[in-house]
This record gives sequence, C-alpha cells and structure tokens, in this order.
Amino acid sequence: VQLQASGGGLVQTGDSLRHSCAASGRALSNYFIGWFRQAPGKEREFLAQISWSGSLTYYEDSVEDRFTVSKDRARNTVFLQMINLKPEDTAKYYCAAKIRGSDRTAYGFWGPGTQVTVSS
Repeated sequence: VQLQASGGGLVQTGDSLRHSCAASGRALSNYFIGWFRQAPGKEREFLAQISWSGSLTYYEDSVEDRFTVSKDRARNTVFLQMINLKPEDTAKYYCAAKIRGSDRTAYGFWGPGTQVTVSS
C-alpha cells in the first residue's frame, strides 16, 4: 500500500482543516486507514481510523468531538476533517494503513507527514 497525504498548513485557533490521504495498491479492501499525529517532543498519538468500506470508524476520546474521518471510495481517498482547531493540535499528521483485523500496533504502511500549525 502506498499513501500520499496532503492538507497541512498554518491556521488560526478555531479554524478548520481537512487532510487527505490517497491510497494505492492491491487489495485495498483488506486495510484500515488510521490517522496519527506527533508534536515536537511528544510520542506519536493515534487519532482515528476507518475501514476501507467506510462502515467502521473509531476515534480517540480526545478528538471525537472535533475530528471526523471519512472516505471517498471512488477516489481511494480518506479524509480527516478537523474543526475548532487549538494550538495544542499543532503537530505533524500522518495517515497509515494496517491489515483489517490487526491491532493498532500493526500500522505498517505510512504516508509522509503533513505539518499543521495552529496559532493562538
């Protein structure tokens, strides 16, 4: 699986931003796509995931009320919509893929990170 992410940028507190993650490869229906972020000096943080069918989603409690993950099957693209951004959301954001049915530690295919900076 190859992943190409886009959508980072510099925004202000309260703004919204949408990340895109375009996937390519074989048997994509066997994968889940997850979103992670890593802030400077902090460990990588899992945010959300979605099945390739789009029918199964999961969110970490910390972002569930502000982040939404969705999928455009026709474009093989997964989106992470973020609203009401806060300075603490400043981080590099990554999409990743894992085999369906495996646990979170199995995310082994990674796209390039995209930087999000939220100014106060």
